[in-house]
Amino acid sequence: MATLVHIHPADNVAVALRPIKAGETLEVEGTGAVCAAEDIPQGHKMAVRSIAAGENVVKYGLPIGHATVDVEPGTWMHTHNVRTNLSGEVSYEYHPTHPVLEGAEPETFMGFRTADGRAATRNEIWIIPTVGCVNEVARALTESCQDLIRGSVDGVYYFPHPFGCSQTGADHAQTRRLLVALSRHPNAAGVLFLSLGCENCTHQQVLDELGDFDHERVRFLTCQDVEDEQAEGRRIVGELIDAVAGRTREPISVSELVVGMKCGGSDGLSGITANPVIGRVSDMVVARGGSTVLTEVPEMFGAESFLLDRCENEAVFRAAADMLNGFKDYFISHGEVVYENPSPGNKDGGITTLEDKSCGCVQKGGSAPIVDVLPYGASVEKRGLNLLCGPGNDMVSTTALTAAGCHVILFSTGRGTPFGAPAPTLKVFTNSDLSRRKANWMDFNAGVVADGARTLDEAAHDLYDLVLRCASGERTSAERRGCHEIAIWKDGVTL
Repeated sequence: MATLVHIHPADNVAVALRPIKAGETLEVEGTGAVCAAEDIPQGHKMAVRSIAAGENVVKYGLPIGHATVDVEPGTWMHTHNVRTNLSGEVSYEYHPTHPVLEGAEPETFMGFRTADGRAATRNEIWIIPTVGCVNEVARALTESCQDLIRGSVDGVYYFPHPFGCSQTGADHAQTRRLLVALSRHPNAAGVLFLSLGCENCTHQQVLDELGDFDHERVRFLTCQDVEDEQAEGRRIVGELIDAVAGRTREPISVSELVVGMKCGGSDGLSGITANPVIGRVSDMVVARGGSTVLTEVPEMFGAESFLLDRCENEAVFRAAADMLNGFKDYFISHGEVVYENPSPGNKDGGITTLEDKSCGCVQKGGSAPIVDVLPYGASVEKRGLNLLCGPGNDMVSTTALTAAGCHVILFSTGRGTPFGAPAPTLKVFTNSDLSRRKANWMDFNAGVVADGARTLDEAAHDLYDLVLRCASGERTSAERRGCHEIAIWKDGVTL
């Protein structure tokens, strides 16, 4: 097992793949022997050259901040001696690289074909509250309908949230748009919109947002309009199950697959193991004619050069640049600095600045050209790599990925997390220690790359195979534990 990884020849730091003790002498590729001046925790950075105060600290070939004091080779580089370079808006310039992926013959997965011809990876019934007041009604209804599940129906699930009333303007519209977008997900073979009857998010507003829809697949229940909402809800859910229980899985081309990509609880190994493995899987899906989606905009700050020049044309570049600067304006308008990140857990794991986090985060985007930029609540329309506007929050962003139509979500983590989105969510761990400690939360251990047991390409092929198995019905760790959760992005006032 290697001790250090020197990611890019221009880097003046290397990352510890295991804890390093003060006094250890280590060979660094392209630099030579470096003696650790102090203990370096796993995932943290060690200077491999002298760095002057004010000089950039370089990792992934890009600045991730600057040194606040003069340091010598072997110094632990972290929050005590490194600061961010980020501030506000940036004037981006487009220098297209026009990346080309070599095409590959798409494999198939065993999925469901919806009534309107779309591919699905699950055959589920979703109960969607239009207002938080009926969350407990939805819970009780879901529990009471478990005995109705039969045939190929994978489950009946509900998605509680606190919104749908006492919201105004953009927030109100955003809640409505997000809930309707979820109802269009192909894995939702049947949908019951559950309303109270007096909320702001009215039945008519949901109908207007839906436009044309399949009246057999999407049903409605307003609790104030019936004597027994549980009995009426059970009747509707039973009818939805009857309509889809006879569906069978069939071979579907990977070219129809949509894969979302997200990281949470990142550590210093995220950008070295799990995220580049996911990036290679993204390239494999795109090369086969499929689609992938990268979100969490704040964790692109400082790493924009990895993405923007890959936009397939000027219009996509401009949309991406506007999304980035618009998100910075969102922070500033609330009196927040754009670099109020990483979290305490990220820092414990070795991430020092937002640039450090971002450069690792965007590794999930692989090397494919970027074909589209999606606003929050929008769905994928173009095959290839898409950017989706959304915050870094795990539950908010994975809900947005589900609403965008992702069949499977790849979620990398170096700290571990138990939650699951409505779409099947595969947890990709960055290190083997976490995989041993929290095996019940894990789906794939990318720590084998740091251990030297698998190369990045080998691990990517392993993960790609898991994606196909998941798309074919193999349940994720979160699904096995019954985790199906949403969170809606809120900005404005609550009445």
